[in-house]
Order: sequence, then structure tokens, then C-alpha cells
Amino acid sequence: MGYPTKVQLIQRQASEQWYINFPSAIAQAMEFTRGETVEWIIEDRSQLLLRRLKPPPSPSPKKKLLGSSTTSASSGKTARRSAASSASSIGRKPSP
Repeated sequence: MGYPTKVQLIQRQASEQWYINFPSAIAQAMEFTRGETVEWIIEDRSQLLLRRLKPPPSPSPKKKLLGSSTTSASSGKTARRSAASSASSIGRKPSP
């Protein structure tokens, strides 16, 4: 999902400054902190890349649960039959 944002220009007597603000939802999702330094990279004339110079550590990966399968015996048989029929329809032998 994109967030449309307007480019702003502030002109002063001796200089000008361009601003691009992004919505709070993006800042919160990215967990930005106040004063964090980022770098703009021009990809092409339609894309800018914003890169964090010191990104926060990634969250630890979720652990996979080991144990019994939630698939019932009857649904497992159905799945094997449908796999066998689809394999035979393309000219290959189904695996045992």
C-alpha cells in the first residue's frame, strides 16, 4: 500500500530547501527514532531509495513448532490421490 505525499519547497533569500515528510504510520512501522540519520539514493528519475545508516537489529526469527501434523489421515490420502492424478495428466508417474 502506498502513501501519497507532497513535495514541499521553502524558498529563502539566499537558499531553498525541499521537504518530503512521510506519514506517522510509516515511521512507526519502520521504528524510526528522532534524529536518526538516513541517506537518499537516486535509483532513477522515478524512484528514490531511503537507506538507514545504522539500522536497528532485526527481530529474532520465529521458532517453528515441531510435533504432530495437523493433517488428518483421510485428508492426506486425498492429497496424495490428487497429486497422483495431476502427475499422470502431465505424463509423469506419481511418486510412491
